Amino acid sequence: MADVRDVNLNRLAIFVAVVEAGSLTAAAERLGLAKTMVSTHMQRLEREIGASLLVRTTRRLSVTESGRAFYEASCKILQAAEEALSAVAGGAAPVQGTLRVSAPNDYGALVVAPALVDMRLAYPSLGIELICTDRYVDLIADGIDAAVRLGRLADSNYRAVTLGGYVKWIVASPEFVKIWGKPKSPADLAGLPHVVLSVLPHPLTLELQHTKGDLKSVRCENALLVNTADAARAATLAGGGFGLLTDFSIGADVAAGRLLRLLPDWSGTPKGIHVVFPPTHYPSAKVRALIEALRSRLEATM
Repeated sequence: MADVRDVNLNRLAIFVAVVEAGSLTAAAERLGLAKTMVSTHMQRLEREIGASLLVRTTRRLSVTESGRAFYEASCKILQAAEEALSAVAGGAAPVQGTLRVSAPNDYGALVVAPALVDMRLAYPSLGIELICTDRYVDLIADGIDAAVRLGRLADSNYRAVTLGGYVKWIVASPEFVKIWGKPKSPADLAGLPHVVLSVLPHPLTLELQHTKGDLKSVRCENALLVNTADAARAATLAGGGFGLLTDFSIGADVAAGRLLRLLPDWSGTPKGIHVVFPPTHYPSAKVRALIEALRSRLEATM
């Protein structure tokens, strides 16, 4: 077993950067070091701990099982060191570097982007990159510091902080209601044209909950399939069908009368809004700042 006194702790930070960047080249650019220097540090770290951490081929770099466990432990060690330095300094750890954030297309545009503008004003030296996508991102493989995720979280090694929640409302345009009328029960939805988000696990099935707690499952066949939430909102506004859309994305449309709520006592089952980040014991200073900025933005809109 390696002795901690034989391990250069500076190399832990380089190893974490290599894992999160996905390659020696990307890590070298992030750290401002030569690629050969990063490679040398990794070779020496493996000798110091007596284990293989990375598998290098001509095309890709992957992390061994031991390397994955060592990465998680290294994150905790580095975070503990950051907390210790902050305590000695008598203040919070500095918010610096570059923050890469992933978020769903609609929530990213409506909530995350304005929150990141708030962060830029508070921390002018912090670099920020927002990646809006409805696909599932691998934080480590894609070099993402934090991801905003909606709904039920899949089991993973990521840490998560819950920001709040949302529901989906059954809505349609006034023109659609004139043609098709208003449904009287969830069962009536099955025969109506429906704008469907195709990336959902079961896009044609509506899982609805009554305000009193009753649950209903409705299968809809007459569907217009779209692959983004923004397209679903646009198609619903255009009268292409009723939609089951997030309250945060169409709240203003309902308030302005552009969309009407159908069966207002029914909605989608409540879901959570989360920030997930790599498995450190505590989020880094820049991720903590992101969480606070998002919470402030959500509180301001409530």
